[in-house]
This record gives sequence, C-alpha cells and structure tokens, in this order.
Amino acid sequence: MVELNLNRRQFLKLSGATAVTLAVAELGFNEKKAYAQSKELKIAKADVTPTICCFCGVGCGILVHTKDNTVVYTEGDPDNPINEGKLCSKGTTIRQLYTSEKRLTKPLYRAPGSDKWEEKDWDWMLDTIAKRTKETRDKSFIETENGITVNKTEKIASLGGAALDNEECYLLAKMMRGLGVTYLEHQARI
Repeated sequence: MVELNLNRRQFLKLSGATAVTLAVAELGFNEKKAYAQSKELKIAKADVTPTICCFCGVGCGILVHTKDNTVVYTEGDPDNPINEGKLCSKGTTIRQLYTSEKRLTKPLYRAPGSDKWEEKDWDWMLDTIAKRTKETRDKSFIETENGITVNKTEKIASLGGAALDNEECYLLAKMMRGLGVTYLEHQARI
C-alpha cells in the first residue's frame, strides 16, 4: 500500500483536477466541434471598425463590430494606449446609442407655446438654426464700447460638452469667437 502525504491544499488541487478530467472524459468533449461552433459566433464574419468613445473626453478606443448594416457588438480596443481594451460602464453600453428603440433619427422641433414635438427634415432644421443665429447676432452685435472696438454679442452663448473631442472643441470655439460670442464655456469647467 502506497501512503500519500498530502496537505489540505494539495488534496483539493488533486481532487479538482481529477473531477475536471473525469467530467471532460465522460461528457465526451470534442474540441473540433467546439472550434466549428465558434465560427458561428455573432461577430465571426462582422466588419470591425476602430473608433473613439463619445461619452467623455478621455478618448478610450472601441472596436465596433457590424454586420448587415447594424452594430452587433462593441468592445474595448486592446491596441488603444489610453484604455488598453478596458471600458467604463458607459463605454461598455455604447452599442445602445445605435440599437436603442429610443434613439432619435430625425430632428424634432417644438414651436414656441406648443406642447407637441414635430418631425422636420435636416435642411429645414439647419436653415432655421442658421437664420435665427444670424438674426440674433445682427440685432445684438456691439461694435464699440466706450470708444473701444469690442465686436461682440451677448445674446448668444455656447456650452461645450465632455463628449466633444479636442478638434470639435477647437472648431466650436473658433466658430463662436467668429460670431463674437463672449459667453463661451465648457462643461468640464463648470
């Protein structure tokens, strides 16, 4: 009779390894079948597009898997030096921005005094915004104050959001300064 001197940890390791070996052998695990099934995964033949998360200004990389013109899966980009494949709770749910039933796909307009939103087309919406911005600027533009050239308007304000990247913030600030906007702020500073 062979006597084994096993401590508790060694006994548990040996028991666990034995149980796993017997389970795999008894269940008839077929690695070829498992490999063949892996080709049927929802991302198996999906197109992968690297992008940047839009929720904050950190710049985490995301891989977006698309199939048949729809997003089927998103994951952190392991090659991105900022997040190295990890995502926060908002970043992991970014797919819902595209797939949610609540996602707005057309501009909505609510007329002054109305309690209803109505769908408008993009051309109407952009033309209306441009027209109203120009009217407000023209009515409120101040060229000089106390003999000093100021070229400003105090009737328009801009508040940037953390979802804007550096380039978008730069362009937004340039446009607002070009209009003479003095109330130019960003969410991160508030």
